[in-house]
Amino acid sequence: MKKNNKCWLVIYLPLTGFDIMAHIIVDKDLCTRCSICAKVCPSGVIDPADEAHLPQVQELNVSRCLYCGHCETFCPSQALVLDLRPDEKILLPADAGNISSEDIAFYLKKRRSVRHFTREPVPREKILEVLDIARYAASGTNGQPVQWLVIHDPEKVRKIAGLTIEWMRTLLNTPHPMSGYVPMLISAWDQGYDIICRGAPHLLFAHIPEENPIASIDATIALTHFDIAAPAFGIGTCWAGFVAAAAMFYEPLQKELNLPTGRKFAYAMMFGNPKYKIHGIPRRKPLDVTWQ
Repeated sequence: MKKNNKCWLVIYLPLTGFDIMAHIIVDKDLCTRCSICAKVCPSGVIDPADEAHLPQVQELNVSRCLYCGHCETFCPSQALVLDLRPDEKILLPADAGNISSEDIAFYLKKRRSVRHFTREPVPREKILEVLDIARYAASGTNGQPVQWLVIHDPEKVRKIAGLTIEWMRTLLNTPHPMSGYVPMLISAWDQGYDIICRGAPHLLFAHIPEENPIASIDATIALTHFDIAAPAFGIGTCWAGFVAAAAMFYEPLQKELNLPTGRKFAYAMMFGNPKYKIHGIPRRKPLDVTWQ
């Protein structure tokens, strides 16, 4: 069908969480029939354009669409639009997001695990800005299974650290791999040193569907996006391995965090305003690459 001089290629998609009729909208005045949309489609569901036809999707192929948006984002003339929350479409200005190889190298090499934080909280609005970037992280079949739990209250962060220590006490004198390691952590805690969350004011948990076998990788990718983007907003981060382990296995902590039914923890990250600035780059092992 046609509307406002645009050809609407109608696709019915069985998208989890979306009870909608999805469309690829092609503006015939902008479409150059280059067929890049068909070439970049990961599922190969778009038929290339020819002199008589705009790009199209055959009905028998619509169920294979991942709704990844490659067709829209790679279109050089911006003739394609996905009709999925079109009001959220972000216009990409010329040269926006371009970073020199030197700048990106220094930015990533400067990244540090922060373990000293100020008491000043990070505003919720700023946290949401970083999480909004993280939602663009890659995920298997574009499933986007990752959801977030932010512990913003420093007192609750402290309580979670205490519950993590409680879990560690249950590992003493057991065959658990951490049994010989936890006594010094417990001792430090008992002496008043927060060895678990390092005084971070906030915690971030990524959680995923219990039955999704690949979602844990998706969560790691999404958390990495948060970890990498955070310093640009003045936020320091550190992967919270002890808390993540306790959240996966210790029922009292699970009850405290109270995830929705059917969800499980993937990993956790502590974050806040860093107390100290970074002034250098440390050494690392030499690069080890095998070519075949």
